[in-house]
Amino acid sequence: MKEHILSLSYGKDSIAAIGAIQELGWPLEHIIHVEIYATQTIPADLPPMMSFKAKADEIIKAMTGLTVERVRPEKTYEEQFYTKYSKPDGVRYGQIYGWPMVCHGHNFGAWCNSRLKVSALKKAQKGRIVYIGIAADEPARFHNLSDTKKSPLVAAGWTESDCLRWCKEHDLLSPIYETEMRSGCWFCQNQRVDALRRLRKTYPEYWALMLKWDVDSKRHFRPDGHSVHDYERRFSMEEAGQLNPDDRSFRWKRISETG
Repeated sequence: MKEHILSLSYGKDSIAAIGAIQELGWPLEHIIHVEIYATQTIPADLPPMMSFKAKADEIIKAMTGLTVERVRPEKTYEEQFYTKYSKPDGVRYGQIYGWPMVCHGHNFGAWCNSRLKVSALKKAQKGRIVYIGIAADEPARFHNLSDTKKSPLVAAGWTESDCLRWCKEHDLLSPIYETEMRSGCWFCQNQRVDALRRLRKTYPEYWALMLKWDVDSKRHFRPDGHSVHDYERRFSMEEAGQLNPDDRSFRWKRISETG
């Protein structure tokens, strides 16, 4: 008989899936979470999120009797970043992977998803029935469901609002829903400018690491061709009073004009 496993992201829907599973009386033997690391010692999640996950694990353990299993990819983000392309006939043969390829907010072709999270998930989920957090009011995602990949939320009729309410009631609501902190990796290229600005101010050691990576990457940080160093200059000029950080009409040409 196949085991049943919940893929947990710590977002409201995947956490609330625990409540739906219990309501439905479905079997559950394992709960897994892919823990991506920036380096061998620095997690991809910011400290507030890491603290929340530790607290959530205790509540989930008391609720289900299960310990959330941490699955780490074979490589850290930095290790994959500096891995060299090995296909002799490839246009980037011998170059490091560098920043993942992104296109206007989408990760199509981005190695950060396929080489880290997806590969680790596939290995952990192989031969098991997988529960995923797709809400009942997300029909655009139903195509991801199958005989071996099921959504307890859809089966129980739980909407995203139901998930939010359940998480609040059980003290399992991630800080990303209560603050402006974004979910996902702190080095993600898709994050908003405000998030990058806060990262630089709050976690300068992380920002310094991004600047180092930026120097070594052949690919630009942003799909529009701008680098982390461009943002460093922009934020430095804001601090010097040369640019207004609240100016929503900002254009990059102002950097050169002001400079």
